[in-house]
Amino acid sequence: MCSGNFAKCLGITLIPLAIICVICNILLFFPGGKVADESSDITIEVFYFGGILGSGVLMIFPALVFLGLKNNDCCGCCGNESCGKRFAMFSSILFAAAGAAGAGYSVIISCVAINNGPMCFTEAHPNETVYAFHEGNYLSNRTMWDECTGPGDIVTWHLTLFSILLITGLVQVGLCAFQVINGLIGTICGDCCGCCGE
Repeated sequence: MCSGNFAKCLGITLIPLAIICVICNILLFFPGGKVADESSDITIEVFYFGGILGSGVLMIFPALVFLGLKNNDCCGCCGNESCGKRFAMFSSILFAAAGAAGAGYSVIISCVAINNGPMCFTEAHPNETVYAFHEGNYLSNRTMWDECTGPGDIVTWHLTLFSILLITGLVQVGLCAFQVINGLIGTICGDCCGCCGE
């Protein structure tokens, strides 16, 4: 497969993943599927915007660059089209690195959020949200989830959305890593036509 075509496939895959991450991050602003009374009722990691900025906005730019690589008609150095294709593939490596950094940021935020657990109401604190769990101890003991009395089914909500962000971020990092390798091949060989013709 041509390096440009491969990059286009990666771009097509990254866009829906970025949209999923943005939606998940927005949904996290509604703990347990309910409107929070105060911003302090929302888990602090949500405000780090791992899904909106990291896996969302920072991923859209690389995706758009990858989509345009196949159609890049840059004349290159002194009219040498192959040189232009190689430069475009090299620039895609930089965008892939930026995308991987953004997705990595989202992965780190998601891991921290999953480890800390959600902020929720408890029997001891019925009028304010607190962190009911410490250092991931609730992950291996589902009976502890009953300590959270609200809002809604907050533990499942929190775990599901942050797990989606975590998995999607890891996939994005992997796809960007593939593009780094693809970009290096494209930089050395040019697009498939230039590579085969030389």
